[in-house]
Amino acid sequence: MWGGRFAAGPSAIMREINASIPFDKALWRQDIAASKAHVGMLAAQGIVTVEDAELIAGGLDQVAAEYEASGVPENWDLEDIHMTTESRLAELIGPAAGRLHTARSRNDQVATDFRLWVRDAMDQAEEGLRQLQLALVARAGEHADSIMPGFTHLQTAQPVTLGHHLMAYCEMAGRDRSRFADARKRMNRSPLGAAALAGTGFPIDRFRTAEALGFDGPTDNSLDSVSDRDFALDYLMAAAQCSLHLSRLAEEFIIWASQPFGFVTLPDSLSTGSSIMPQKKNPDAAELVRGHSGRIVGCLTSLMITMKGLPLAYSKDMQDDKPPVFEAASLLALSIAAMTGMVAEATFRTDRMRAAAELGYATATDLADWLVRQANIPFREAHHITGSAVKLAESRGIALDQLPLEDLQAIDPRIDERVYAALSVEASVAARASHGGTAPVEVRKRVAEARIALGLEN
Repeated sequence: MWGGRFAAGPSAIMREINASIPFDKALWRQDIAASKAHVGMLAAQGIVTVEDAELIAGGLDQVAAEYEASGVPENWDLEDIHMTTESRLAELIGPAAGRLHTARSRNDQVATDFRLWVRDAMDQAEEGLRQLQLALVARAGEHADSIMPGFTHLQTAQPVTLGHHLMAYCEMAGRDRSRFADARKRMNRSPLGAAALAGTGFPIDRFRTAEALGFDGPTDNSLDSVSDRDFALDYLMAAAQCSLHLSRLAEEFIIWASQPFGFVTLPDSLSTGSSIMPQKKNPDAAELVRGHSGRIVGCLTSLMITMKGLPLAYSKDMQDDKPPVFEAASLLALSIAAMTGMVAEATFRTDRMRAAAELGYATATDLADWLVRQANIPFREAHHITGSAVKLAESRGIALDQLPLEDLQAIDPRIDERVYAALSVEASVAARASHGGTAPVEVRKRVAEARIALGLEN
């Protein structure tokens, strides 16, 4: 493969460290597609004959059929998917196969193949997140009125609705989709034709190959074309952020499914049992999603460190760009699918949620707000009055709305019987009807908007 420059072949160590076919065989579809686009352009430009181009294209189709049926063979002497394909092509069609590599290098070839693969991964992640949003929106619509405790510091803070809580994750998934979309737009330029690093002396048409492969156009600097891996880093950064959101959602389900909470019953299909404790139903899928986020962040870190000090143009270090991207894409797809299934199939225990919302003096802020609105008391003073009321209720082991009026008036005489209407959890959530608030009417608005954005309604 290296031609006449070397008197001897590589050592066993060099052969093993140099081969990338065990992982870059995943690029075979992209390699076939890019090769067909390239040879079609060579024929159109008169660089190879139409007859040779047709023979090569037919041979590539046959190689693709073999790969589809039996997988890509791993001959480490051929190093990578590019030489593996070209070698098999030569076996099938003879010397004409050697014309395929005219006006290109493995440097621009792998840069093109990898971009195509990452572009597909971005599209798959975006569609997976859309399915997650659909599940979240459906369940949020079901539970626009279902009351649960809202937390800060994992302490009961204020009542919210389950629909509002689920729509928060719909917002996160929407931002994740936008990150993948932004990255896709930025990376959608073709490096094919940049050759090794300096371009080529053949009269190629890079715009033609870019269009054939669905790119917006060719890249504009041959040095950058073969050495750029920003598109892979952009994908990993979007994947890492997405995995953090999935991990947060997974953690919520883990907590909610625990016996002290009992807010949710997870689907059997996404749970496991214990080998020794027959009563156990473990949230293993959610825990693995939580764990996968660390691995995906690690993949991002790995590629960042690989790229941090590389001079222009291509360096062999960049062969290690693919394993972290492949790993992250696999983990992310599993995580999105697991959380989509969990959201769609979980049984929410709204009775337990509502009961928990009534504990912990979640409507204390409503008492303070009532004092501001009805008694014209400055909020800081109202905050102090409410704190005294909470302390009294806590000492008696009762809820705020169970305190007798005379006891509330002993704390502050400006409190009257109208206050009780503000202290129920229903009144609390209904009152928070500001844009983006937890009031059921607002949740339904957000659900309706999301349904339109997701293409469910006109």
